[in-house]
Amino acid sequence: MAQVLVVDDSSTVRNEVSSFLSSEGIDVDTAVDGVDGLAKIGRDTSLKLVICDVNMPNMDGLTMVEKVKASGKSIPIIMLTTESNPSMKQRGKDAGVKGWIVKPFNGAAAIGGIKKLIA
Repeated sequence: MAQVLVVDDSSTVRNEVSSFLSSEGIDVDTAVDGVDGLAKIGRDTSLKLVICDVNMPNMDGLTMVEKVKASGKSIPIIMLTTESNPSMKQRGKDAGVKGWIVKPFNGAAAIGGIKKLIA
């Protein structure tokens, strides 16, 4: 069972983020797109945080977040993306996104907030 789920269609990003979090003593699982992420969120009751890309095949990250919210499940979600479009950020905020990090991932800058959310 993981504390953090990293959802990104890029294996490079998934590996980078999950390796960094693991080095910080955080249990991590990964998902390859929103469909996979939504399924894992539904199954893993130990999750405390989701870090998710926006632009992915099969189901984008914002749609996944909206489906999580519609399901009634309450889990903090941070978007990690190249997207900086204000309307997308607002859509995420409306769906309950807790943070928006523009790639590339800077673990040292993000770890304080991540640890706070999973505490």
